[in-house]
Amino acid sequence: MKNKKMIITFICILVGILAIMITKSFAMQSYYKVDFQTGLVTATNLYVRSGPGTGYKIITSVPKNTYIRVFAGVGDWYVVQVEGDFVGAVSKKYVKPIYPGANTGSNSNTGTSQNNNTGTTTSSNMNSDEKEVFDLINKQRIQNGLSPLKENSELQRVARIKAQDMVNNNYFSHTSPTYGSPFDMMKSFKISYNTAGENIAGNSSNSDAVTAWMNSPGHRANILNSSFNQTGIGVVKGSKYGKIYVQMFIGK
Repeated sequence: MKNKKMIITFICILVGILAIMITKSFAMQSYYKVDFQTGLVTATNLYVRSGPGTGYKIITSVPKNTYIRVFAGVGDWYVVQVEGDFVGAVSKKYVKPIYPGANTGSNSNTGTSQNNNTGTTTSSNMNSDEKEVFDLINKQRIQNGLSPLKENSELQRVARIKAQDMVNNNYFSHTSPTYGSPFDMMKSFKISYNTAGENIAGNSSNSDAVTAWMNSPGHRANILNSSFNQTGIGVVKGSKYGKIYVQMFIGK
């Protein structure tokens, strides 16, 4: 009986020592501030873990060319928020920092080429949701006797970043807490224009989002504005609406 008590006591002491060692190990991983807020996933499928290390549980994954919000760094990892409101850690070697005005180089990965004279794409850089909205918008313009909008590859990237920012920061407004007004944001990303505008929506259906815009005088005016000839559309899943839609317009 005495030996049994001694064994139990020894186990308790050992567990206590291990707990102290683990606590000290975690304490050594101090967080540091990063100088950007948006990152682009470069891995084919990036794992988001519950802590900064491969020993932590995988809580979700993010596909390549997805924009994610980056809060801070810890060692060789970033603390991030991704679609679905998951917060976790990802390896920093698979995340490219996005700074206003920087070129992500993602066009080469999506088969998109750019016309240097017009700034428009010759093949689409849009995902399936964005392409459907783009086609629906141009259908409305054609039906109203207007020329279809052309996709601007850089404006497309900015619109998607704005949509992701709305999901990440849980707001619904033309003014971003990160980038300011649509015009401030375009300026930061070095988008040149003569005229510009923006439509935003929250909806679970692409066609319903466009219908809601067409039923709103202000949004309809942007869609049928003859001075606009280029556009970028961002559609990001998330938020209480199901999807966030951002369409940016410019005229050159």
